[in-house]
Amino acid sequence: MNTEDVKIVELNAENWYECCKLEVSTEQKEYIESNAISIAQSKFEHTLKPYAIYAGEKVVGFLMYNSVQEELDGYWIYRIMVDKDYQGKGIGKAATKLMISEMAKLPNARKIIVGYHPDNTEAHNLYSSLGFIDKGNRFGKEMAVIKKVNES
Repeated sequence: MNTEDVKIVELNAENWYECCKLEVSTEQKEYIESNAISIAQSKFEHTLKPYAIYAGEKVVGFLMYNSVQEELDGYWIYRIMVDKDYQGKGIGKAATKLMISEMAKLPNARKIIVGYHPDNTEAHNLYSSLGFIDKGNRFGKEMAVIKKVNES
């Protein structure tokens, strides 16, 4: 899989249903809401920005972030998932980099934050490889890690 073929496209009439059909592995299901729930959430919380992740012309994942700052004075990543059949190919990392580039354009973007369950090793490996740092912030059962914008 050539990660240069990865792109993110705002959710639309052509890709929303494909996103709903995507699934994570059985082990990951306890860590993330379904894409259908996330899409519904975005229709009621209008600051959430949902995107389909494409590998070439195929929808292989979903991501969503908030376009207004929240806790810890940063912009939050709400979801990032890659279908179980496409995991381990660098797609999630490539899509997350694209999302961070989009989020960095938001007003006064200084920090990007993501929360995940401490036992979710895949999420931990992804975010730490992209420069997210655990500063000890906890929200319920989730840890929140922070990336300063404009850091490599």
